[in-house]
Amino acid sequence: MIHGFNQINDFDESLTCEGIIGDGCGGGRIFTIQNGTLKAYDPQSEEVVVLLEGIVGAKSISKKACTLFIECEDEKFEFDLPTLSKIVK
Repeated sequence: MIHGFNQINDFDESLTCEGIIGDGCGGGRIFTIQNGTLKAYDPQSEEVVVLLEGIVGAKSISKKACTLFIECEDEKFEFDLPTLSKIVK
């Protein structure tokens, strides 16, 4: 279990990833998809921010630098953290 993650209940580990400090945007934050909603959790402030809604059939999430990579049943897309925009691939 991810330390300090009790603010977001019932998370699926395959739909959760951590931002590494120093690896671009979102370092130290936890990103998760719950009920079709992408959320960011800041363990220091304990704040949860909704980044994107309407995600259907999410299977996995990963992060590299300032980009979240999300794989769904019918599509793969990237979520750009600086612009808060979805980029379909």
